[in-house]
Amino acid sequence: DEIRRTRLLIQSSEKTLNEPIQNDQTKRAFLLSLYSVHPDTGKIIPVLFRPPVFLPVTLPLVIASSLQLQAKQIFFCQFAFHTYTTGFTILNGNGTTKDEENLLQQKQLFYGFGAISYAALIGALPFIFMNRYTLKSSLTQLVVKKLLPVPLFGLMSAFTVVAVRSPEFENGIEVMDRNGKVLGVSQKAGHKAVKETALSRGVLFGTTFFLPAVLMHFVERANFVKTPRALASVRMLIITSVLAGMLPVSFSMFPQCGEIKRADLEPEILSSTEETVLFYNRGI
Repeated sequence: DEIRRTRLLIQSSEKTLNEPIQNDQTKRAFLLSLYSVHPDTGKIIPVLFRPPVFLPVTLPLVIASSLQLQAKQIFFCQFAFHTYTTGFTILNGNGTTKDEENLLQQKQLFYGFGAISYAALIGALPFIFMNRYTLKSSLTQLVVKKLLPVPLFGLMSAFTVVAVRSPEFENGIEVMDRNGKVLGVSQKAGHKAVKETALSRGVLFGTTFFLPAVLMHFVERANFVKTPRALASVRMLIITSVLAGMLPVSFSMFPQCGEIKRADLEPEILSSTEETVLFYNRGI
């Protein structure tokens, strides 16, 4: 009810998006509508999967995944992490593809479960090999616990986005002119939307794993912190700071209302307009 009231307030307001929104009530209404309603379908996004909730949900999962645990614990931590981020990706992706008989939803769920399981397994694989073959040398410890988790976590975060949103570049997404008129469905726009979202997600979590590992290396060498408990507290503080700082960077790397040049689109769309730039919903 609150969301519906705010949307009515926006519609009845004389302000437009091309003018500065000075009224605080209108600002709050616009922000609430922006992060709680899907721009393509108009459906209300569940509270747990709205952008403002992304940080408090993913933070403990990222911290748990970064701990030096056993392979089985690493697998379950990353399974929970990728399950949430995949659900977030589905509910905040482009929603213009026609879904007849819920086939698209079934395909996304199938791809999503496979991607989650694969990503969690890949994240735990180095620890499985280390335990299986009792590789305990200092070099192995460095590679498995310090070096491998960073690229694997970033790559798997990007991979789950590509997997679950693959129907968008298979079936295409709607592109519009600057007045919002739909001009057609483009696979090239879908490919661009998925690629940009996957890149932003990979940068977000790759950096969130990389920077704390580097900073903790210097903290340990400088011997600033004496006890394991204090060291764990510093680690959590650094991870929290990096994730909180990188989140707005990741979400704003590419505009949610994406742009694509007319010359890059399919011939059937080229013939329907003379505008040089068209638009699409990239998703988050």
